[in-house]
Amino acid sequence: MSEANTTRRIIIDCDPGQDDAVMLLLALASPEALDILGITTVAGNVPLDLTQRNARLMCEFAGRHDVPVFAGCDRPLQRALVTAESVHGTTGIDGASIHRPAVPLQDRHAVDFIVETLLAAGDDPVTLVPTGPLTNIAAAIEADPRILPGIRRIVMMGGAMREGGNTTPSAEFNIYVDPEAAEIVLGCGRPLTIAPLDVSHQVVVTHEPLDALRAMPSRVAAETVGMLEFFNRYDSEKYGTEGAPLHDPCTIAYLLAPELFEGKLCHVAVETGSALTRGHTAVDFWGVTGHPPNALWLHRVDPAGFFALLIERLGRYDG
Repeated sequence: MSEANTTRRIIIDCDPGQDDAVMLLLALASPEALDILGITTVAGNVPLDLTQRNARLMCEFAGRHDVPVFAGCDRPLQRALVTAESVHGTTGIDGASIHRPAVPLQDRHAVDFIVETLLAAGDDPVTLVPTGPLTNIAAAIEADPRILPGIRRIVMMGGAMREGGNTTPSAEFNIYVDPEAAEIVLGCGRPLTIAPLDVSHQVVVTHEPLDALRAMPSRVAAETVGMLEFFNRYDSEKYGTEGAPLHDPCTIAYLLAPELFEGKLCHVAVETGSALTRGHTAVDFWGVTGHPPNALWLHRVDPAGFFALLIERLGRYDG
């Protein structure tokens, strides 16, 4: 299941969200492993005007003005937008210092950027890392299916099996918001790795990583502590745990250290028709349907190794 530990070209598609923000800071701290061609944003945790601003703020905090940020779709393919301010606060990244970012927003639509980049990929295909609703990725596939050979792999956060749902009893937020987009991505035929709630619920922000971050002199560490302290308050009460699970950073951690994870090739489908189970991910973990696998379903992670990686990378930022 491991991927080669070489520098890979990636596009990050996200909807920050505190956990997306930490994911971005982890990725931006790893230029020797990840060549970030662009960050595309989508409506999800909060509306699009906030997700694009939040992504630009993370680039500013990281000192990475070289990474372009693009705004994409402001609503799901077929449905009204559902957001999650109750979890993330009105800004999406409550706990951070909010201001107008110095990093500019690019003029091109995110979907156009994705299509143009993948069509030009040639012999060096690009890894897509979506950590929000899959609207931008699905819209790009629908706009020009010729992009598919330009995708090396999709490494996404979304879905749930053994953990149930975090938005409805059976649906995880990203898939619930735009199940039609998820259906397109799951059926696109490109290699797919999924980091679901099954794995992200194993990496809970306790006092140990927060204490390690508080001891760092950098602004990035201080902003991360502020965001995670806010983020912890909702899920700590919801799950009865010491802290909140770090969902989205699992994607980048997988790219940086796949040996920390265990996964199984499965067929994964998404429910789009039922009002009761909208966004449910049907994971054929035991191969009972006979359908060929379409995804590597991550189901186990080494929490100590995950947080050691996160703390080491965030420690790279200069105080």
